Amino acid sequence: MKKKLLMAGALLAASYSLTSQAETNGPEYLSDWWHQSVNVVGSNHTRFGPHLNNDVYLEYEAFAHKDWFDFYGYIDIPNFFGAANSYQQGIWDKGSPLFMEIEPRFSIDKLTGTDLSFGPFKEWYFANNYVYDMGHNSDNRQNTWYMGLGTDIDTHTKMSLALNIYAKYQWENYGAANENSWDGYRFKVKYFLPLTTLWGGNLSYIGFTNFDWGSDLADKTPGSFRSSNSIASSHILALGYDHWHYSVVARYFHNGGQWADGANLNFGDGPFEVKSTGWGYYLVVGYNF
Repeated sequence: MKKKLLMAGALLAASYSLTSQAETNGPEYLSDWWHQSVNVVGSNHTRFGPHLNNDVYLEYEAFAHKDWFDFYGYIDIPNFFGAANSYQQGIWDKGSPLFMEIEPRFSIDKLTGTDLSFGPFKEWYFANNYVYDMGHNSDNRQNTWYMGLGTDIDTHTKMSLALNIYAKYQWENYGAANENSWDGYRFKVKYFLPLTTLWGGNLSYIGFTNFDWGSDLADKTPGSFRSSNSIASSHILALGYDHWHYSVVARYFHNGGQWADGANLNFGDGPFEVKSTGWGYYLVVGYNF
């Protein structure tokens, strides 16, 4: 479950449905601005750690955009259904009981009462991306805060586009050598494109890409099995209905989790080759409430 990022696809597609029905006496939800769902997620060959991981887990997911506040976040309960491989421990087998990521952004334009838009840049934000893996002790915990500047781009099409650039402060990181330090940067691209209606629902394409660079992890780590850069790029087809949503996700990893692809390791249970570059896949079924 290490650093499993950006499973927003199905819920964002559902938001397209919610917005389109808001003026036509559509379905009722607990909130008209805090959009939320509970999801069952199956993952295969995720590459955030040195081993390929599979898991089936429970997830709470939410997003909102209201006045000066923009938010996306989720809470995962790893290995909730007990279907993970031997490398993915979770809540029932002394692994991590909780993995969380939130992305709050605060509009600089609205908070200052100033129109900072120019050219294609519609609005500017103080942007954050906070990742927390509770772990069962400090050596199995991640605590990372990305902070920086974000903006929304006017594409003059149906596609919405957001860009964020961050500096990273790293607290716990599973015992890695870059703990408790400023360590690198992230550039995040997020885009959403409604495609068509299909089988009575709304079909959408969603994409998220994180480019991480400038870390000192490789230089601080003896050997050649860590990397100072990584990429995680998700490509999602999502089908949203009033309450139910379904999505398929293909995610490309390059040096996933800053593990150097092709490195040879042995953690005491036999030698293996790190396969941190390649594709991982997800299936999502969720209920909006």
